[in-house]
Amino acid sequence: MSSIKRSVSLYSYQDEYARGKMTLEDCIKELASIGVEGVEIISDQMLWNAPDVSEEDIANWHRIIRENGITPICNDIYINTVLYKNRRLTQKENLALLKKELHLAHKLGIPLVRLVSLTPTDIIEDALPLAEELNVVMALEVHGGMAFDNPETKKFTDLMFKLNSPYVGLVVDTGIFCRKHPRVSTAFFLNQGLNPAVAEYIDNEFAKGRDVEAISHQRVLPDELESQIRSWVDREYVLFAGGYENHDFSVLDPYLPFIKHFHGKFYEMTEEGVEYSIPYKELIDYLKEKEYDGYIASEYEGGRFALPGAEIDAVTQVRKHQEMLRKYI
Repeated sequence: MSSIKRSVSLYSYQDEYARGKMTLEDCIKELASIGVEGVEIISDQMLWNAPDVSEEDIANWHRIIRENGITPICNDIYINTVLYKNRRLTQKENLALLKKELHLAHKLGIPLVRLVSLTPTDIIEDALPLAEELNVVMALEVHGGMAFDNPETKKFTDLMFKLNSPYVGLVVDTGIFCRKHPRVSTAFFLNQGLNPAVAEYIDNEFAKGRDVEAISHQRVLPDELESQIRSWVDREYVLFAGGYENHDFSVLDPYLPFIKHFHGKFYEMTEEGVEYSIPYKELIDYLKEKEYDGYIASEYEGGRFALPGAEIDAVTQVRKHQEMLRKYI
């Protein structure tokens, strides 16, 4: 039986947090006030000196969580392989960083770490004994622009199938199910000088049910599109468009036993109470049918497309997204 639960990624509140409008505790209190069950944190963003967080800050985290009745679900972590100008980190260095992150998740009472796309696959098997010991799952994010057919993602899923461990899995970002190009993105690029004909071409590709990623990441664009390119803004828009993939939900079928969590990516909640680009009702109906038992975390990304002078209001957007999820679940 499906048991879909709601959570929020604090990535959503990055603007409010960075500008000092909301503290970590304010974010958690906001979730409690709207009846959210779980929270997903980005420790690099909100905990000083992560992954080497002080015992005082860890105790404060537990106090905030306890007082607000929120369940910690996931920590989004980054193995930064490019710390140095002249080289990438070695396998040994990457592994040491991952182990630090697993220890931090354990201390925070978080059962899952989201591995960012392009996390080196060669450190996962060596980290598995520690993950088992600490009872922390390692799950790679399947993100728009790097879905299941991406060679780097496939490298991880091949290892995942081989290991067949409950401690190795996936976090699926719903940006791989876009049925329309986000119009907030289009408005942002039009403000920068985008040729409207390029936007129309991309919109038409979505309307035909095509996956724009297959076009935008090619070195040679289709002639019809290339002929409309007037500037670097046009070219950048086309490249960005490939980050909104357009897959059928059935693409998840082979991976369902390994899916640990969903990022409920959204760019714009409309006046009608639906997400403009992603068909959430259909997705949740699919997950119910497949008896998915886990969380969907609202992850607002529309703030990056705020027009000059416009105020970002992630709080309202997340509230609307949570209300939509509540209704569909």
